[in-house]
Amino acid sequence: MKTDSVPIVGELFAAGPSDRVFDSLLLAGPLLIVFVALVGRSLLTTLLTVSYLATFIGYTFFKATTES
Repeated sequence: MKTDSVPIVGELFAAGPSDRVFDSLLLAGPLLIVFVALVGRSLLTTLLTVSYLATFIGYTFFKATTES
């Protein structure tokens, strides 16, 4: 099974640029929100959220500064 054949993931890959890291970060965001909603707020979920945001912002900034 290829990732392109998964209904939601395939549509995202077809619609957006072929940047798998950015696509993965976009898919991980809602999953993180659901995880925090199910588990509740704790030190672990706060650290996960902060690390996700730092990674997302850092990667976006990196791509913006390195591409022509």
